[in-house]
This record gives sequence, C-alpha cells and structure tokens, in this order.
Amino acid sequence: MAWNNGGPSPWGNPRPPGGGGPWGGPPSGPPGGGGGGNNRGPGPDVEEMIRNAQNAVKRFLPRGGAGGAKGLALAAVVLLALWAASGFYRVQPDELGVVMRFGAFERTAPPGLNYRIPYPVESVTTPRVTRINRVDVGFRAGADAAPGARVIASRDVLAESLMLTGDENIVDIDFAVFWRISDARDFLFNTRNPEETVKSAAESMMREVIGRTPIQAALTEARAQIEQDVRRGTQAIMDQYRAGVEITQVQMQKSDPPAAVVESFRDVQRANTDRERVRNEAESFRNDIIPRARGEAERMVQEAQGFRDSQIARARGEAGRFTAVLTAYKQAQDITVRRIYLETMEEILKRNSMTLVDDRLQGLVPFLPLSEGRAPGGQPRGATPAIPPAAAIAPAITQQRGGAGR
Repeated sequence: MAWNNGGPSPWGNPRPPGGGGPWGGPPSGPPGGGGGGNNRGPGPDVEEMIRNAQNAVKRFLPRGGAGGAKGLALAAVVLLALWAASGFYRVQPDELGVVMRFGAFERTAPPGLNYRIPYPVESVTTPRVTRINRVDVGFRAGADAAPGARVIASRDVLAESLMLTGDENIVDIDFAVFWRISDARDFLFNTRNPEETVKSAAESMMREVIGRTPIQAALTEARAQIEQDVRRGTQAIMDQYRAGVEITQVQMQKSDPPAAVVESFRDVQRANTDRERVRNEAESFRNDIIPRARGEAERMVQEAQGFRDSQIARARGEAGRFTAVLTAYKQAQDITVRRIYLETMEEILKRNSMTLVDDRLQGLVPFLPLSEGRAPGGQPRGATPAIPPAAAIAPAITQQRGGAGR
C-alpha cells in the first residue's frame, strides 16, 4: 500500500513518514500551528494502546496456532463458568427474593441460597417482607425512634396535623402508621413510592374519620376507635391499589386543640365540667326524692287497699251473721226472740250495776249498794258481785212483769 511504508505499525507495516496517523493521513502539524489541520493538538496514542493490549493477551496464551486456539477456548470456558457462577445469590431470613427476567416478574425465591440465570437475563430484588416500617403524619420524629414506640415529635407539621372535626372545630392530631410488605410482587410492580402512598392514604382516612367525630370525643374516649377506623380504612385503600402492603397499626401520638386557642379551650372544658357536676348533683337529688315519693305513695295505696278489704270483709261478715239470724228466726221465732233478748240483757248487765227487787216485800224497798262496801256474806267492799246467769234472772223478770200486770 502506498500509505504503509514509513515504519512498523501495529499490523507489522512501516509507519508513514512524518509521524502520520495509522491510516496514512497527513501529519497534524505542530500544536498551535497554522497548517491545514483541525488545530486540535496531539491526542492519545491509540496504536500504542492496542499494541499493549495485544502483548498482554499473548503473555497468557501458549505459543503456536493450535495452542492459541485452545487457549482462547479455555479462556472462553473460564469466562462462561464465572458468568454462570454469578447466578448464585442468598436471601436473608427476613427477605423474599423476587426474580425478574428481562425486567418482568418471573418468580419468588424463599430465604436461603438460590440460583438465577445470570445478568442480563435475570435479576433479583430482595425486599424485607417481615420488617415493620413506620410513617409519621403531622410530625417528624427523631432518627432514633424505634418502631412501635410512642415518641415526642421533634418537629410539628401543621399542614398535616390540623384537621376539622364533626362539630366544626379544629384539632391538632399527630399519628404514626406502621406497615409491612404483604405481597412482594404487588409491592414492587404496582406502586412507585409505597411509603408516600401509605402516608397519603392514612392522612386522607384520618381526616375523614375526624370529620365525622366531635372534638370532645376525639380528645378523650374515642381515640382507640379512631385508630381502628383509620387502620381499616387505610387498609381498604391499599387493597384497592393492590399495593402489597399490610397496615398493622395506627397510633395517635397527640390529639390536642391548636396552640393558639388552647387556653380558651381549657376555659370551655372547665365550664363543661362545672355543667356536668351541677347536672350530676341534680340527678342525684332527683334519684333520691322520686323513689322516696313513690314509696310513700305506694304505702298509702297499700294502706287504703287494706282498709277497703277489711271493711268489705267486716260488712260481709255482718251481712252473713244477719242472714244466719234471719234464717234461724224464720224457723223458730219465739226461741230466737228469747235468745236475742237474753243475749242483749247479758251484755247490758255486764256493763252496769245491779239492783235486786223482791216483789214479796211490801212498803219499803231496800236498796243494797252491792258495788260498794262488803256484802253480808263477807264479800270485800268494792268487789263486783257475781252476776247470776241470765237463765236465773229471766223467771224473776217474768214474774215481776206478771205482778205488775195484775
């Protein structure tokens, strides 16, 4: 060739005279010269670099043509073995291997030593599927905050923490969301930023739950219920996105009124406390008076009913007795009249003093005060004499009535 006559070259030909390039071109001229070149200056010596590479390869290959071919084959085998050995990988106990073939999901690998087709055919990603991750909403915790621990917020983010309650009040809420990977395939391929997605979903659900909860309940007894509702709602959103994320816990760190109105809120709380105290006192007074009045009314009703029943029973008894006497009177009128007379006189004589009159005495009628002094028979003075039976008095009375008739 016309250009290959100036000295040895990497291919065994002489270099062109004048220091030209390997392809026989004209020399570039001195640096900064005004020749017909492009005025770039001397570049890297490519021929020297190629020559050094050839010498390095020749040192590792045996002499001769057949030996060179065998050396190349051996080198190719070694390189192929190294490439194949690069397919071994290890999955830690808290990880799950996700194998991708040309960027598409192929399979999952359990913890331990596994094998894949080496790069660039297959690649593997090992996300930690048992690790509990934490997302803070409304505040930013310290770097040493352990998962599951209640920490004091190092910086409050009002744009995330101020929320409107169901009774149109503003409350400052800080909470943390704990989550883990439940499906590694969905986690890697369905969401671009899982942590930000969890944070946005949890904040949206918290605002929804607080929006239908009164402020008093949100600050006191409804905290546990709010946490459960937010966890279930956030999990439903993540399932709808097929994010492969499980929400394990929602933990409220702070639930207070805004700092600008906290004193006014405390005054309102004290007023509400006084109102509840007065109401409780009134309720206790009512609970004491009303049962007492009801008991007194019930007692009076029971007494009236008892009196009514006694009067009815007494009237029925009197009526029955009168009916029995009337029946006996109808059967034997003389005997009944005599019996009634004797019973009546017996009752009368029991309650009055007695005076005995003998119709055989003429003139002076002796009066003996039997209820005073001592009787001739030795009875003590003041003692009541024995009353003779009505059957013994009846003949005397009958005789007296007969004598008076004569």
